[in-house]
Amino acid sequence: MNKTYLILMAAALMMTSCKKEEKQTEEQAPFIGKQEVTIKDGRMTPEVLWAMGRIGSSSVSPDGKKVAYTVAYYSVTENKSHRVIYTMNADGTENKILTKTSFNEGDPQWINNGEQIAFLCNEDGSNQLWVMNTDGSNRHKVSSYKGDIEGFSFSPDGTKVLFIAQINNGKSTAERYPDLPKATGMVIDDLNYKHWDEYVLTIPHPFVADFTDGKVGEATDILQGEPYESPMKPFGGIEQLAWSPYSNFIAYTCRKKEGLAYAQSTDSDIYLYDLNTKQTTNVCKIEGDTDQNMGYDTNPKFSPDGQWLAWQSMQRDGYESDRNRLCVYNLMSHRKNYVTESFESNVDDYVWNNDCKSFYFIGVWHGTTMVYSANFDGDVKKITNGNFDYGSVALLGDQILCKRHSISAADELYAINPTDGTATQLTHENDAIFKQLTLGKVEERWTKTTDGEDMLSWVIYPSNFDPNKKYPTLLFCEGGPQSPVSQFWSYRWNFQIMAANNYIIIAPNRRGLPGFGMKWLEEISGDYAGQCMKDYLSAIDDIAKEPYVDAEHLGCVGASFGGYSVYWLAGNHNKRFKAFIAHDGIFNVEQQYLETEELWFTKWDLGGPYWEKNNPIAQRSIATSPHRYIDNWDTPILCIHGDKDYRILSSQGQSAFQAALLKGIPAELLLYPDENHWVLKPQNGILWQRTFFAWLDKWLKPQNK
Repeated sequence: MNKTYLILMAAALMMTSCKKEEKQTEEQAPFIGKQEVTIKDGRMTPEVLWAMGRIGSSSVSPDGKKVAYTVAYYSVTENKSHRVIYTMNADGTENKILTKTSFNEGDPQWINNGEQIAFLCNEDGSNQLWVMNTDGSNRHKVSSYKGDIEGFSFSPDGTKVLFIAQINNGKSTAERYPDLPKATGMVIDDLNYKHWDEYVLTIPHPFVADFTDGKVGEATDILQGEPYESPMKPFGGIEQLAWSPYSNFIAYTCRKKEGLAYAQSTDSDIYLYDLNTKQTTNVCKIEGDTDQNMGYDTNPKFSPDGQWLAWQSMQRDGYESDRNRLCVYNLMSHRKNYVTESFESNVDDYVWNNDCKSFYFIGVWHGTTMVYSANFDGDVKKITNGNFDYGSVALLGDQILCKRHSISAADELYAINPTDGTATQLTHENDAIFKQLTLGKVEERWTKTTDGEDMLSWVIYPSNFDPNKKYPTLLFCEGGPQSPVSQFWSYRWNFQIMAANNYIIIAPNRRGLPGFGMKWLEEISGDYAGQCMKDYLSAIDDIAKEPYVDAEHLGCVGASFGGYSVYWLAGNHNKRFKAFIAHDGIFNVEQQYLETEELWFTKWDLGGPYWEKNNPIAQRSIATSPHRYIDNWDTPILCIHGDKDYRILSSQGQSAFQAALLKGIPAELLLYPDENHWVLKPQNGILWQRTFFAWLDKWLKPQNK
């Protein structure tokens, strides 16, 4: 899964956790705000990480002179987060907090010609739409929907509001058998009954309602009677829906499949809903068009003049990591064109330019995610440069508003000059913390692979690195499997906290990662245990030659596909490593094929089901499954897994842990009954870091024994 996608969606999960919280009074829930931290010796700790404010969504005022944005703060003591809204001028001045209650407020949007800000708040026990003045005064609720509103967008003319809410997914057990109201069993006769971290009892639908006299009226489900989700689970939000400039059409993303067909396909499309006729048109499957867009089509956006519709488009069905191209569709001629074909990587986010003929977008190339421009002629130009990643893109007057982070810096908002690419930092949310930290140096390193290619790795050195000393070194194995090892910032897999614990880290962009062309990207499909594993070993062997690397104390860590990599390398490392850590990894690919919920993923990546004896790719995947090499395991291993991870079930981590113990290998299992593919709760996050470093220190720092 694309890392930009995963980082944004993990943040979305954390930000939206408030929707499930019960109503709280001011006395019950103390205000969680910006933390002041004193850091000893400049050293990053888990507590420091969780003290940082996390910038979320942002919105630019209609005149381009103001920005509203959200920040989430975390309390380890309370074991929860709190989200607030700030505003500032477009140049970053007059930054001020608008919301100071104990309730979660988010998703700000300027309305009424920029005179008010609409936002979501859970003050009355469910997430509803509220409005306030631009100075934070006169806040009041404007919706009374029966459930949670999960995202919203006002029509350009201000007369209607589009929002996301859940509907029941079929009949519940109590509805089937009214005399069994306390029965908890679910009768299941098709797939798609679980997804990511939940049993699919509800699905999201888009609703539209009038907004008159400052109130949200009766809502209409624009997918009424259709058993399909829009936006798409598990991560889709309001970005998968869009208003036309004249407020007469809504474009929405939908995969109109259910059950087994849903589980085996990524073929989503973009639909146009006419508010006047109530008719819906699939613009990806136009009659007579030979290009039928069989992969993911997501995130539609109308041009400012309303003549064009753009969206991100993948070509092949069942391939979630196919290249995300920018597609442009003419609403009159019904013709479409792909305008980023010369960019052999993904369009991760984009925005129309005011000329209605060009775009700004972000995408990864050679380990960094930069801002680019593209036009209808297919000309792509790079605008920014540097060792950092941009994570979003929007217009800010004649500039570009972006979120930016790096291996050494958390997200902040920046204004980009599109002419020369210069960046001006607008927010300074965590300056007070970073000024106290001593961070490790980050540098790129190129290594020759076993097949003669050049591979980029990021190397992060200990905070007080001394080249005359020797340091234990960690090989970081990326997840995805096709997510970039770019200049990402993580609150769990944070390279700087590893450096603060006196480890060198090498993070290779091994085979199968975007940003190095499609051939490099696709060499992992159907061949998990092939060249990408050789690339890992090339990276660690290369840096182990350095005099400051303690080659006798190397570790190997990773999550998701990185966890698979750890389990596989545990049986194929020829005694290179002295410790392993695998988080949410695949241990047994036969288990995985029948346990995971998104079957298109295993079908594509593993080549097909393991019972197809004449399928050479599937049989190779089974033959090289990590569990097949358990007889070679000889190194201490820590397995971490969340019980609510339905993408890679916790049975995988538990099986690996038990196999290690049965082999007589030192092993630990960190099992989270209430976490999914990530670790979202503050105290669980602290526990993760403490367990992670306790395990590494035990086996890689002999002086600690």
